[in-house]
Amino acid sequence: MSDQSFHIVCTNCQATNRLPRERLNAKPNCGKCGRPLLTGSPQELDAQSVNKTIQKNDVLTIVDFWASWCQPCHMMAPQFKDAAQQLPEVVFAKLQTDKYEQAAAPYNIRSLPTMVAFRGGSEISRQSGALPTNQIVQWVQSLQS
Repeated sequence: MSDQSFHIVCTNCQATNRLPRERLNAKPNCGKCGRPLLTGSPQELDAQSVNKTIQKNDVLTIVDFWASWCQPCHMMAPQFKDAAQQLPEVVFAKLQTDKYEQAAAPYNIRSLPTMVAFRGGSEISRQSGALPTNQIVQWVQSLQS
C-alpha cells in the first residue's frame, strides 16, 4: 500500500477500487457500479466476498463473526451498526459463521461474537464478546493510530 492511495473492495460488485488518501472522507463511489464504497453501515459478507474484502482492503476493516443461534451476537448487532455509523471511514462487515462455515474456518473463531480487525490482508487485532457501541468505537479508534 502506498501512502498516496488505498484499495477498497466494493461490497456491492466486489470490484477493487484505488482511492487517493484525500478522497477517503469524500463519500467515494465504486468506479464499476457507482455504489458508495464507505457506507457507514455493516455489509453482509458471503463465502465469495469474505476473503477478497479482507485481503484486498487497505483501509481498516472490522469483521463481526456471528451466528444465528448466538443471543449475544443478536444483542451486539445494533451496537455494531451504531459504531459503523460513527466511523464511516472504516469498513464494517459481518460474516454469519453458521451459514458460511468454510469461509469462517481459516480465521479460527473460537467464541461468538468475535470482531477481527484487518488491514491490507493481515489481522491486526481481535475482540471477543458482545460490547456496547462506545467500547466498539474506542477499540476501533485505538487501531487507527
